[in-house]
Amino acid sequence: MDIVVGVADLKVSNRPEHVLVTHALGSCIGVAIYDPLARVGGMLHFMLPESSLDLSRAQENPYMFADTGVPRLFRECYSLGAQKQRLRVKVAGGSQLFGRPEHFQVGRRNYNVLIHGEDVGGNKARTLCLEIATGKTWVRTTDNQIYEL
Repeated sequence: MDIVVGVADLKVSNRPEHVLVTHALGSCIGVAIYDPLARVGGMLHFMLPESSLDLSRAQENPYMFADTGVPRLFRECYSLGAQKQRLRVKVAGGSQLFGRPEHFQVGRRNYNVLIHGEDVGGNKARTLCLEIATGKTWVRTTDNQIYEL
């Protein structure tokens, strides 16, 4: 059963029938983490790198920012039995979809995480999926290419 992770959202699961999915990763980043022994996984879809850009929005929704969302992703997975040393981290997104390369660079600024697999950058949106039963993680691009991370 697919569990959709929206924009500026986070979901975790330890149920083997779940597949966490987030769509439309343009300049945003999708972070999937998985503990293969505990079979616990989580996914975050964040929009911006630093909560200092808008502290009031960060208080309302910490999942909007990398620096407030990523720690919460890890804590939520720990609460379901995941252990830090076993976690596998994979990311997708960080594209430059609009404007010329020198404009804003939100995608590049968003990408600053220790990872085990990635599909980032470029100029196409992505969908990131994490299968809780196995930890299998894959990306589907807007041109229907599929990559396992």
